[in-house]
Amino acid sequence: MTGVREAALARRSCSKVTDAAPDPAELLDLVTAAGRVADHSSLRPWRLIEMRGEDRAILGRALNKADGKKGVSSKAMRAPLVIAIVAAYRKSKVPRWEQEAVASGVAHLLSLLLDDAGWGVFWRTGEHTRSKKVAKAHGLRKNEVLLGWLYVGGKPEKARSSHRKTIDPTAFVGRMPGAR
Repeated sequence: MTGVREAALARRSCSKVTDAAPDPAELLDLVTAAGRVADHSSLRPWRLIEMRGEDRAILGRALNKADGKKGVSSKAMRAPLVIAIVAAYRKSKVPRWEQEAVASGVAHLLSLLLDDAGWGVFWRTGEHTRSKKVAKAHGLRKNEVLLGWLYVGGKPEKARSSHRKTIDPTAFVGRMPGAR
């Protein structure tokens, strides 16, 4: 494992992965670390749904149903491990948007940890995250919404280099208006 800064600078989405995937024990170990994300009132307003093998076909059928099609969408089969990220809102003084930010933070930190452990990761979102048919397939409760899926697999040997143009931080960091 590398340092956090180095891992963040090296992180790159990997949209094509091999059939290798972290085993359940490795995944749980990484989720333990991702669960340390900042969380106002320690609500833990999130959960993950691990899909491997035929579980992905359930997702694929739901994606097609949402599009008015039959069969299994190949989108669900693009990685050997698909992890649904679910915001699970709790009754609290903490607003929903902040709880959703926690769930998003867990997903991002998990994707960084997976990448740093040598796995290819791609976070997919889109209109299907709010589809009733897709929500039903995931067994979502009334207090839950789907934020997307982490597609996880092995990094292909010929994967593109991790060198990515860095941002100019001065374009994103400023001072409070009127500050001296």
